Amino acid sequence: MTNSELLQQVRVIDPVSGTDQIADVLIANGTIEAVEENISKLPSKTSVRDCRGLVLGPGLVDLYSHSGEPGFEERETLASLIQAARSGGFTRVAILPNTTPPLDNPAGLARLQRSAGDITDKLSLPPPLYFWGAITLGVQGHQMTELAELADSGIVGFTDGQPLQNLALVRRLLEYLKTLGKPIALWPEYRDLAGNGVMREGINSIRLGLPGNPSISETAALAALLEVVEAVGTPVHIMRVSTGRSVQLIWEAKVRGLPITASTTWLHLLLDTEAVSSYNTSLRLSPPLGSPADRAALTRGVQQGIIDAIAIDHTPYSYEEKTVAFGEAPPGAIGLELALPLLWQNLVETGEWSALELWRVLSTQPAVCLNQMPAAIAPGQPAEVILFDPQLTWKVEKQNLKSLSYNTPWLGQELTGRVIVGLGARG
Repeated sequence: MTNSELLQQVRVIDPVSGTDQIADVLIANGTIEAVEENISKLPSKTSVRDCRGLVLGPGLVDLYSHSGEPGFEERETLASLIQAARSGGFTRVAILPNTTPPLDNPAGLARLQRSAGDITDKLSLPPPLYFWGAITLGVQGHQMTELAELADSGIVGFTDGQPLQNLALVRRLLEYLKTLGKPIALWPEYRDLAGNGVMREGINSIRLGLPGNPSISETAALAALLEVVEAVGTPVHIMRVSTGRSVQLIWEAKVRGLPITASTTWLHLLLDTEAVSSYNTSLRLSPPLGSPADRAALTRGVQQGIIDAIAIDHTPYSYEEKTVAFGEAPPGAIGLELALPLLWQNLVETGEWSALELWRVLSTQPAVCLNQMPAAIAPGQPAEVILFDPQLTWKVEKQNLKSLSYNTPWLGQELTGRVIVGLGARG
């Protein structure tokens, strides 16, 4: 029996075709059957949903986020992570390998893949999780993992999710990985230069009395990494770009034809060092929030395509772990359920970005960076789609979040815009 639904007069945003239009969309058995101005002929027993004022877009794709499981299930389980991703509109999420134990061998990876599969089967959901494989044993940055074996284990790509300090090792890794055809994500930062800094070095770090992490800890490492990429020729994705100077270095490298892509996190587009004056430990991030000039450069860089994609870098921590002095708090904040409404509210509603531009860097481009086929809203395509209500108001509270953790600077605040859960499927 056909299971079909008509989404009537919904705003369709599809970066693949470059369309932003009001249309009727017919979905049957998890496939998009038609996208037309008006659809009058319907299969029998088709349910009709009035979608005026709602947005239909391809499912969002997150390049990198953290799971608490295995090792720290009190922060986040795979089940809560999957639910948070779905609640936030993410149909694909790539999990970093720095779990406990790390994902540095095929056996550990297989266990986590089975667990994720069992959860999605019980929830009757399409599997949204992908897993990065570690580049070095224990993600310690010293000894290479069995790269070829991991490549055959169903990983989405290779990363440690931690800065590699040994450039000779980086060079050897890129030489070995060149033939494996998997995405490689590297985070440029020199820890010696970063020192004990807990926010970006500058006038605000001095004013707030917090140890500063200079921007050259990132830019010096990035410049060196780009030299290695140019010498070896292996494509690399640059993670967690946080400074204006980095945007310039990436632009210059792309002009020279280097095979690189890059991402920044959603928080680095919305906040800067001035926000740290609250001493809210959810603003303790790594890399730290940049200056207002950095934030402006990152926003322009994403809009111009210099920075290819926005990552969420969802990093859950328990209440006890974050309820300490700012400098002692572990770095990171949650974001899977908050990113779309806040980016829409601050960039699209203000007219700074178009809806297509935002959706492109949250869905289409992250998929491209993962060497995946982006979801599209077109007849014959899988209905990997989400419904978003840009006018729905809700409060960021523990009981309103699917994530087990609630370390976010927006805790207790009202947001406008939320994904309507329950639509969209991916086989």
